[in-house]
Parts: sequence; structure tokens; C-alpha cells
Amino acid sequence: MFARVISASIMGVEGFIVEVEIDLTPGVPAFSIVGLPDSAVRESKERVLSALKNSALGPIRQKITVNLAPADVRKEGSAFDLPIAVGMLAAAGVIPSDGYLTDHLIVGELSLDGGLRRVKGVLPMALTAKRMGYKGIILPSGNGAEAAIVDGIDVYPVENLLQAVNFLIGNEVVDPLKVDRESIFERASSYMVDFSEVKGQEHAKRALEVAAAGGHNVLMIGPPGSGKTMLARRIPTILPRMTLDEALETTKIHSVAGLIPEGIGLVATRPFRSPHHTISDAGLIGGGAVPRPGEVSLAHNGVLFLDELPEFNRNVLEVLRQPLEDGVVTISRAKTSVTYPARFMLVAAMNPCPCGYLTDPYHECTCTPAQIQRYHSKISGPLLDRIDIHIEVPALRYEELRKKTSGEPSESIRQRVQRAREVQLKRFAGRKGIYFNAHMGAREIKEFCQIGGESEMLLKSAIERFGFSARAYHRILKVARTIADLENSENIQPHHIAEAIEYRALDKSDWFTAPKVLRDAL
Repeated sequence: MFARVISASIMGVEGFIVEVEIDLTPGVPAFSIVGLPDSAVRESKERVLSALKNSALGPIRQKITVNLAPADVRKEGSAFDLPIAVGMLAAAGVIPSDGYLTDHLIVGELSLDGGLRRVKGVLPMALTAKRMGYKGIILPSGNGAEAAIVDGIDVYPVENLLQAVNFLIGNEVVDPLKVDRESIFERASSYMVDFSEVKGQEHAKRALEVAAAGGHNVLMIGPPGSGKTMLARRIPTILPRMTLDEALETTKIHSVAGLIPEGIGLVATRPFRSPHHTISDAGLIGGGAVPRPGEVSLAHNGVLFLDELPEFNRNVLEVLRQPLEDGVVTISRAKTSVTYPARFMLVAAMNPCPCGYLTDPYHECTCTPAQIQRYHSKISGPLLDRIDIHIEVPALRYEELRKKTSGEPSESIRQRVQRAREVQLKRFAGRKGIYFNAHMGAREIKEFCQIGGESEMLLKSAIERFGFSARAYHRILKVARTIADLENSENIQPHHIAEAIEYRALDKSDWFTAPKVLRDAL
């Protein structure tokens, strides 16, 4: 007696079809699973047998052979529990082998009492079902909202094995779950924080607006309690609203990682990821025996915030170079290679010195120049090379804390950012891999960042006075181009260059090791 059930699994952030073949043979009862199963799949036989018994559907006292095809691709996870159980009942003649088993995907994890638990990666599986022409998918009710986001397939959520069997044999009606994608997208796209809640720090707010408009990476330097983290958490609120395609792409990654809360089918706000400085390189970039997405991929289409940047292991920071450059991260193992999307805005924060109080007017710094230099040297040149904007975030004065007026709301800032990005998208139309000013290379800078005589003299003076490198020169031009876009100016003006120069704090010679009087003069 033989039966075949269609299921699916995940490779990277994409789903692929798995045929679950079950053969029942008279003889000594035995249960074997072949087709490169991992530990979770091999253990499914215990869950399946207990679920069948406790649902009054078993036991099946025969030799059971389960094959997961294609047999040369490793299968992992617990999503094969339900298709294996259904396939065994179909092979035993309890469930008809035609109908739903031929044109619907079945996924789900079984508990020992026959209940169904949520599984990871349902959204990519549902998208694969649609792409491959299947009519629908039968899955745990906890995954229903996630799969129903995919338009064009029927989604049948079931609570337990017995309900699934009754549905398949026609004894119970399960209505397909329908959702309004546009309505869900609109409800899920609101943020819980706003820039109007930040008091003072007008210079930092302006710099973050410029960064958001041009897609520039940012480094904030300031004493503890100056508001660096508070500012960083509100950056997603001034980025352009996600499109539905971006939301689906982001949701796929979070679905594979199992980070979508039950009942919420769509990630419609830009992600904000803030890993601790003790994170490993595998945790940041992704990895494992079967590669899983790391923080850089979970931040895709959003913000990756690295607080206390010098405290991160240098090796961990170095792995950021590929995703910052390419927008993807490729994780290679002996048996497989997986590519995850990783296009994010990097926002980092650090203290000006080890004790944190070098630039704080209310606390005295106890660090020596040598200690400050060692502290800053923990950040590698290649990483710093990919950060366009460095800004100082000073300690707030009492008068600023006591202000009763609110700052500018995020929505107003977002509108200006959106207009600037539309200008850039039009400018770079047809140029592969370039969407914002931050993506410009030497050729694009030469073409789109032309400056006149007064601007050129100003930039030359700054280079000679502050000792800016060639790297800083190109960063200043890119940031100035973004400032001009925010003002809807076709040409870069001298005041655009002047403002961009202000955003290169770490490139100013001996900025943090100089006495305060000299820093104020600079």
C-alpha cells in the first residue's frame, strides 16, 4: 500500500517542494525515514505514532517506510509530521489518495495528543505553492494568517490531526482563510515611537534626516545618556514607508527565522535590529550547520543598530563588509551555499572615550590620550570607510530637558526624505545596484557631484585644515549631493558642502584627543 503527499521545506529564504512517499508493508512493525532527514525529521516517527494513537486513528501495525524526495537534499524541521501522518492514513485506505493530496501542500508539527503546532517558513512555502501551480495549503491554524497573505491559493487552517483527517475525507468543512492584504498592511505599518519625543539634539536630527534621505550609514559619538539609542530607534519612522513587495520580502526572512508572532501575517514596518556587542560573527552574519539568517538579514529593508561599536569583537565587525558592499550575504558550507538578502542602513553609536565623558561638560574625563587613541583604533579603517556620516551627540542641557514643546513629528521628516529618494531613484534609473546617493561609486560621483569654484575652494580649505583623506573627500561629496536633493537643488551649493563637512567628526585630525577649547574652535 502506497501513498504520496505533497509538502515543502526551506532553503535560504525560498521554499521547495518535497514529495512525502509512504509505503506500508505487512510484516514486523517498523518505521524508517529516508531522504536525508535531520534529527528533527527522524524524531517525527515518535510524534506521529503517538498522535495517531491519541487521536483514535491508530496504531498502524505494519512496516512503514517514508521517503522524502528529492532524496539528495537535506530535510530539516518538524513540518513533515502532518504530511507523514496523513500519508500513512492514505496508504492504509483511511483517506482517499486523490483530491486534496494531489494538488495541495500539507505542512505542520504534531504534538503527542494530535494537536498542531506552528512551523517556521510558511510564507516561502505558500509562495512556492502558488508558483508551482498548487491550489492551496493545509497547515496549523497558528500559521494561517501568515500563509493567507499570499493571494491566489486557498489556505486551510486546522487545529489538530483529527480535524485535518475529517476535512480530507469530507466529514468536516474547513473554510479557506481569506484576509484583506491592503487592510492588514495599513494596520501593521504604524510605529510606536516618534521623533517628536526627542528633546533637543537638533543637529543630530538633521544629520539623521540626511542619512535617511541618501541611504547613508551613520556613526553617532557622544557621552552616556545623550540620546544616541533613542535617536537610533526612531530612524525607521522617517524612512519611506515599506511597499507591499518589500514587506513580503522582509516577512519571508522573519518567517524562516520563526520570528513572526502568531496572528500577525505581515512585517509592514521597517525592521530595527540591535544585537548585543557580545554577538558572534555567525549570529551577526548568519550561519550554523544549516545556515540561518543573522542580524544583518533580519535588518533587511530596515536599520541595523550597533551600540557601543568599539566593544564589538573586531572579527565580528569585519564580516559586515560584504553585506554593506553587496546588499546580500552568502554563507557557504561543505554541502550547501545559501544567499540571504541584507540591504540595511547601518547606524552605530560609541562613546568619545573609554570612560565616556570626554565631551561631557558636566563630567570630567579620566582617560589619557593614549587610551582614547586605542579605543578609537578598535574600529577598522575598512568599516569606517563605509560610514558616510559621523556626528557628535552632546549631553543635553537642563533647559532642553525642560522644554514643553514637542519636536517635529516623524511624518513631516519622512515626507522630505521620500521626496529626496524619489529624485535619486529617477537619477539612477537604469543603473544596476544604485538606488540612493550612498551607493554611488567614483564614476557616479564624478558625474552627479560637480561643484563650482566657491564650493571647491571651501572643500579644499577643509581638506588642508582638518587633514581629510581621499575617502572623506568622496563621502563629503555624496552627503552634499543628498543635502542638495533635500532642498530640491539641481546643483551642489557651498552651504551644502559646509554642512557635509560638519558630518565628518572622526576625520578631523586629533578631534577627540585635542583640548576642549581647540575642539570648540574647530
